[in-house]
Amino acid sequence: MDTGLLILRLLAGLLVAGHGLQKISPLLGGTGLAGGAREFRADGFRGGALTALAAGGGQLGSGLLLAAGLLTPLAATGVVGVMTVALTVKRPNGLWVQNDGYEYPLVLIGTAVALAATGPGAWSLDHSLGLAPYPLWWTALVLAAGAGSGLLTRVALHRTPAPS
Repeated sequence: MDTGLLILRLLAGLLVAGHGLQKISPLLGGTGLAGGAREFRADGFRGGALTALAAGGGQLGSGLLLAAGLLTPLAATGVVGVMTVALTVKRPNGLWVQNDGYEYPLVLIGTAVALAATGPGAWSLDHSLGLAPYPLWWTALVLAAGAGSGLLTRVALHRTPAPS
């Protein structure tokens, strides 16, 4: 079980972190902060560079924490939050990723919640520091706080289209 949790944490955490890094730098094929700002403006968000920096930094930080298995509930909350915003952006396109749908953000949300429920495993910094296991009730808090913060971000930063 610990090997499976390690693989899952590394895969999901490093993918989320890499995606965040692309939003704020040219590394990993990213378009840098200017490109991240353009992406958010094109999706209807206010804030430009500040929004891209907050989203990219949130993805980078929560992804690295999740991969390391450090402060797993906090890391999972961050992943759920940023992926909830992504899900709301892609929701009009339907579920499936081939139509630019929300399938991938949903998988990452489910993965983060599952890791909050199971814990990071023995091969984690949480375990090494004596922080794990976390109580199961943390899972509900992770889902509520992550989804709530993502939805609040969407409401606060997304522009309402002007009437035609």
